[in-house]
Amino acid sequence: MSYEKNNIGNKAFTEECHTVLNAVSDALYAIGGKWKLMIIIAIARGNKRFTEIQRQVSGISARVLSSELKELEMNGFLIKKVENGYPVSIEYELLPYSQTLEEVVNAMTKWGIQHRAKIKSEHSAQSSKK
Repeated sequence: MSYEKNNIGNKAFTEECHTVLNAVSDALYAIGGKWKLMIIIAIARGNKRFTEIQRQVSGISARVLSSELKELEMNGFLIKKVENGYPVSIEYELLPYSQTLEEVVNAMTKWGIQHRAKIKSEHSAQSSKK
């Protein structure tokens, strides 16, 4: 009988683990990788044009930026606005759905600052031992 209870508990744990893994996998599909959140942050800070975004997100190539922008548009985070005229003007605008990432960005910012401080402190502690 206790084995049965334990087995049921393990099954629930396994199902919960599976649910969490699927959710994280979905999140990483939508915003994962090196660039997507950085692009969203750059646009949120007022960089609307392709070259402005590329300048802010240092290290990203034009090809990769173009691809990432298309994926972000496909996932409902932004829209590409084309103004016909001479010259043609293209701007990227965040959609309201992108605001659902605010907590994620805030948590990652806080953790990133904390992690950088930890690494710096460990590095300076190792340097002082030499």
